[in-house]
Amino acid sequence: MAFPERFSNLPDYAFPRLRKLLDHLPPGGAPVAMTIGEPKHAMPDFVGSILAANLDGFSVYPPNDGTPELLAAISGWVQRRYGVALGADRFMVLNGTREGLFNACIALCPETKNGKQPVVLMPNPFYQVYAVAALTVGAEPVYVPATAATGHLPDFAGLSADLLDRVTVAYICSPANPQGAVASRDYWTTLLALAEKHDFQIFADECYSEIWRNSPPPGILEVAAEVGADPERVLAFHSLSKRSNLPGLRSGFVAAGPQSMERLRKLRAFAGAPPPLPLQRVAEAAWSDEAHVAASRALYQEKFALADRTFGGMQGYQSPEGGFFLWLPVEDGEAAALKLWTETGVRVLPGAYLSRDVGGQNPGKPYIRVALVAPKDETERGLTKLRDCIYG
Repeated sequence: MAFPERFSNLPDYAFPRLRKLLDHLPPGGAPVAMTIGEPKHAMPDFVGSILAANLDGFSVYPPNDGTPELLAAISGWVQRRYGVALGADRFMVLNGTREGLFNACIALCPETKNGKQPVVLMPNPFYQVYAVAALTVGAEPVYVPATAATGHLPDFAGLSADLLDRVTVAYICSPANPQGAVASRDYWTTLLALAEKHDFQIFADECYSEIWRNSPPPGILEVAAEVGADPERVLAFHSLSKRSNLPGLRSGFVAAGPQSMERLRKLRAFAGAPPPLPLQRVAEAAWSDEAHVAASRALYQEKFALADRTFGGMQGYQSPEGGFFLWLPVEDGEAAALKLWTETGVRVLPGAYLSRDVGGQNPGKPYIRVALVAPKDETERGLTKLRDCIYG
C-alpha cells in the first residue's frame, strides 16, 4: 500500500517523544508534572449549571459557525479587550484553536505564489500544528529563529525579499509558546507592513493573551485597526483553554476579513466539527465574564513571582512577560529532563521537542520548558527541586 510522503519527516509529537525518553525509567521522587500546558486552576463556577440546563442541546446538530449568542459574546469581548468593533460575521467558533490554525492554512494558502512553491513562515521553536498545516497544503515551512538574540520573537523582516515574495502565511504566537515573549505594537506594525509589501496573511495565535505579568499584551486586531491595515491580512485565533481554564471545552474562535471568513466557513461546512450546542452555551458565558479570568491571572502572577525568587540570580534566566511557561537554559534539554526525572521525579519538556533543526542547529536544544500550571505549593516544590538538581 502506498502512503503519502509529505509527513514522512515529521518527528513524533512532543509528548510521545517524552514518554519514550522517560517512561521506562523510575522517578527519583514523588512525580511532579510540569510538562503539558494544561491549566489546573479552577474552571468557572457557572460551567456545571449552564451545562445541566442545556443538556437537550446534545440532541441536535450544533450551528456550524457558532450560535448568534456566542458570536455576539465574542464580538463584545473583542470590543472590550481591544477596542475594536467587529460584526458577528467576522468571527467563527472553533473546536479548539488547533482546528482553526490547521484548517485556515488549508482554506487560504494558494497552491502557488508568483509561479513558485508557497512558503509558510513560523517561529522556531513553535506550536507544532503550524508545520503540519504547511506540509498539508504543499507549502515549504520555513522555521525562523526566535531566540534570545531576537527577543524570542521571529525576525521575519530580516528574511530575503526573494523568500518573502513566496510567503503566503506567517504564523506568530504572542505571548509566545514557549518563551513568554510578547509582540509589541511596533512589532505588530512592522509585521503588518511586511505582509502588505509582500502580499501574505498573518495568522496570529493569541491563545495566551489573557495570562500576562504587568499589562495586557497588545493584540493584532487592535494594531491592525490603528494602522488601517487591510482586514484580509489578519487572522486572530483565541481560546478558552488558557483564558478560562477550560481545555476540555475545546472552544475558541477565529476573527478574519470578510473574504477569508467566507472561505473558512465554506471549508467548515464540508469538513468541520463545531462544538456541541451545550458547550457553546458555556462558552458564551465564559467570554462574557472577566471575574474568573482575573482571579486565575492573579494566581499565575504569584507563580511568576515565585519563579523569579527561585531563579532570579541565575545567568540566562528571563522572566516571561505572558503565558505560563518558563524557558530555562540548560546545557542539553534531553539530558536535563532525564536527570530531573531520575533524580527528583520532576517532569519537564526538552526544548528541542518544540523546535526543528535548521542548518544543523536546533534553537530549543539548550532549553527546557516548564509549565507553571499546578497549584502554587506543588509548583514551588517542583521549581525548588529543579533548581537544586540542575543549577545547584
